[in-house]
Amino acid sequence: MGHHTITDDGQRAQKRPLRVLLIEDSPLIRRSLVEAIDASGQLRVTAYADSPDDAIALLSSEAFDAVIVDLQLKRGSGVEVLAYLQKAGIVESAFAAVLTNHALPAYRERCRQYGVQHFFDKSLEFDRVIDALHNYARRRV
Repeated sequence: MGHHTITDDGQRAQKRPLRVLLIEDSPLIRRSLVEAIDASGQLRVTAYADSPDDAIALLSSEAFDAVIVDLQLKRGSGVEVLAYLQKAGIVESAFAAVLTNHALPAYRERCRQYGVQHFFDKSLEFDRVIDALHNYARRRV
């Protein structure tokens, strides 16, 4: 199954953690991201997808406060997801970031055209996406 909703186990903080959708096809990287994102208590990865179709299905049926998108996915590209985020107006109302191994200037520019301001190189800037998310969460509280 390509997408999963992760339910929380009833331990709710006073303020609901911001819901994060992770669009990443590597289980290893997904696990690292979930651990780093969930650690603060301000954010929680509530779902993930490993293909554009699954990601768009989740985005059209659930609300998320933040979306992390890898460009290289199973059966397609994260660019399809960015186009959906822009068309649905999600890119204006939620935190959207690209985390990719393909951190070429042309890809960065393409992401900007879709309204995505945050673009990180997976191998060099892994921690920066987490920092940016936490800064966003602090501003939202």
